[in-house]
Amino acid sequence: MEESKVPSYIAIEGPIGVGKTSLARLISKDLGHQLCLEEPDENPFLKDFYENKQKFAFATQIHFIMQRSQQINKFFSDSLIKQKIISDFIFEKEDLFAKLNLTDEELKIFNKVKSKFYSNSPKPDLVIYLQASPKQLIERVKTRGKNYEEQMSLDYLQRICEMYADFFFTYYESPILVINVDNIDFVSNQDDYKKLLSHINREIVGKEYISLSPSIF
Repeated sequence: MEESKVPSYIAIEGPIGVGKTSLARLISKDLGHQLCLEEPDENPFLKDFYENKQKFAFATQIHFIMQRSQQINKFFSDSLIKQKIISDFIFEKEDLFAKLNLTDEELKIFNKVKSKFYSNSPKPDLVIYLQASPKQLIERVKTRGKNYEEQMSLDYLQRICEMYADFFFTYYESPILVINVDNIDFVSNQDDYKKLLSHINREIVGKEYISLSPSIF
């Protein structure tokens, strides 16, 4: 693959269980990009959040802000500006989940706290937005074996899917590849993965919806 055509900063996004981290690891291995990954298991409030969202949503989101601030300093400082990076999130993610889970008063405080940690978040050269149905996601979440995710409901995943769809419908900060992965497995199916790499290796303008599934016609 011609290195010059590959975006320097690639971000993969989508709902819980869609396969962001697995795909980021594959791309990092093949293209040599540094991995910048979410660390949900390092958030001490996340388990409690899934058991009681109303009580623990604020603490959970504040902790994620602190994580994001550390990641900006580690991966996006001026001295590392030319470093190639692949992440399994975009920095706007915390705003989305805050609006989904916090009360109006909590959201005001959240925004004030966030502004103290970071105001300008890095913009990817390419966003890969993975979509899947809530039913497919709930099955994938079950296979991950994370006990705290067993509390996750189909209704909550539905709300997350709608949240992402609404957000990316009006997202113009970076070029986007939109891919439905209900019947796609990048880890087990090399053909699926190679097709995706061919798209990463070309110029993406605006928002492109691509299908990696074989045509039935």
